[in-house]
Formats: sequence, C-alpha cells, structure tokens
Amino acid sequence: MGIELGSQLQDYSKDKVLKTADGTEINLSSLIGQVVVVFFYPKADTAVCTKEACGFRDNYSAFKDCGATVLGISSDTPEANAKWAKAQRLPFPLASDPGGELRKAWGIKGGLLGLVPGRETLVFDKSGKCVFTERSALNAGKHVNGALKVIQELSAGK
Repeated sequence: MGIELGSQLQDYSKDKVLKTADGTEINLSSLIGQVVVVFFYPKADTAVCTKEACGFRDNYSAFKDCGATVLGISSDTPEANAKWAKAQRLPFPLASDPGGELRKAWGIKGGLLGLVPGRETLVFDKSGKCVFTERSALNAGKHVNGALKVIQELSAGK
C-alpha cells in the first residue's frame, strides 16, 4: 500500500535521500514542517511532462506566496533533469529516483497500462499529512490546478 490521503510523510521518507539536478541532496524527512508539493513525472523532456513542469513553473510564485515547496521527482539522471530544468527555466528542484525506488515505496502506480512510470502529484501539510493526490497520466493541468487550490486553502486556514 502506498501513500494516500491521510498518510504521513515521515512513514514513507525515513532516511530517503535523493540527488537533485544541481547535485545537492534532499533528505525527504527534512521536508516535514513545510507545506510540500511533490510531483512524480515519467520522463524529462517529453511533451506531457514538459507541460506539467511548465504549469508548476508558471504558477510557482503563487505556490511560493502560500509558503509551499515544490519538488519534481523522476527516474531520470540528475544530468538529464538539469538539462531539462535549464531549458524550461524551472525554478524548483528536480530529484532523481534511480530505479524508481521511491516511486515503488510510495505506491506510485504506472501509467498507460503500466508501460510508463506513473504521473502523480501529492500535497503534504506542515504536519506531514497527505492532503491531496492526483493521478492522471495525460491531464497535466489537473495536477497543477488541484495542487494550487489545496495550497491556497491551506494558506487561508481552511
């Protein structure tokens, strides 16, 4: 069983460290205490993934204004993520999940009949509780818009 609404980030992030596109490491446990948007995308520099990442980029100031941290994760190498992040001017970190270990641990299901890694967005509140999930292989806008709506509600105290 993977992360679902109500799951606690700390139960799924113990000692998990991912390398980002700029070479730094993110310990997922360090994200607890922040409002966090984590979006898993199948492959850097592909059409739907670019649309999704650019949607987060175009709304990044709204996420930041609400105090949210945005993190993209794929099985791409840090170098591939860095090249894509630069080309698309992505202001948030992209982390590499070699072999899809975190994706499996979090229960992120494959998309398109399991032929590609799944696309899923999760929002965690400051306590580390999952308060939003979106699974949609092709509708990148649902990921961005849904996450932003929840972040704005959290920021407003709803």
